[in-house]
Amino acid sequence: MGSGISVTPVAEGGALPPAPKSAPELPLTAIAWFLVLLIVLFLPVLQPMVSEWINDENMGHALFVPLVAGYIVWLDRERILATPSKPCWPGVLVIMWGFCQMMLGFLGADFFIARTAFVISIVGVVWTLAGTAVLRAVAFPLFLLIFMIRIPQFIYGALTAPLQGLASSLAARGLDLIGIPVLQDGNVLNLGDRRLEVVEACSGIRSLLSLTFLAVAYGRLFEKRLWVKIALFLSTIPIAILCNGFRVMLTGVLTEYKPEIAEGAYHTFEGWVIFIVEMFVLLGFHQLLCRFTARKAQAQA
Repeated sequence: MGSGISVTPVAEGGALPPAPKSAPELPLTAIAWFLVLLIVLFLPVLQPMVSEWINDENMGHALFVPLVAGYIVWLDRERILATPSKPCWPGVLVIMWGFCQMMLGFLGADFFIARTAFVISIVGVVWTLAGTAVLRAVAFPLFLLIFMIRIPQFIYGALTAPLQGLASSLAARGLDLIGIPVLQDGNVLNLGDRRLEVVEACSGIRSLLSLTFLAVAYGRLFEKRLWVKIALFLSTIPIAILCNGFRVMLTGVLTEYKPEIAEGAYHTFEGWVIFIVEMFVLLGFHQLLCRFTARKAQAQA
């Protein structure tokens, strides 16, 4: 019968072996308090930014950015909590940099500088309180936060004009192919007694920005191979351009029967439908990549 007595090995010299050291716990409470403080301090920056998400159609995707970033953190919570936490006090310099950048943004009336300062300050808080290893563990969701900030106006303007031209040219060629006579004059398509102007809002940059965010988040959630993630990201450019050209062409066709379809609620609804098409094209492209790699693996086996 067992005696129920356990034997503990004794180290040389009669001393007990040292107890194993446990990794320091992540200071969640401190991080939460500092993040709340950041939100309060950056309120003059965050209020107009959130208002822009609601009212600016170009930034409709930004409403989902914090939710998706938070969801990814939740999915990785076990790995993040298991990461050794060690405060890194040089991170305070990053927080100070964020505050200085916010002030420069206010003084220079530059929304992009002021808003990116908020993300920089979050990085500084995490780095200071939790350390480099934890910062690496949450690097991707922090990177996603960049998508909630509208790109600078000079970049927006530089992208819009070429996209307008591409949409006009693709639509003109498409209308020619299906037998509708069209004369392209820059961003204006002359369709007999009607003129269809591809304005800035129809450049496709809105769907390109939203689709890019979707591709990055989708790749992180549903794909492990880096090269496939990169391919999905790069595919958003031709997908958005081609689908937007098709949208302009479709508008030209529909105005043959109902001219008011080129503006107002009809046009907005058409934009949503085309964006859904873009999402399905992106998903289809991912499936093609998966099948291609599966066949290649079978051929090499």
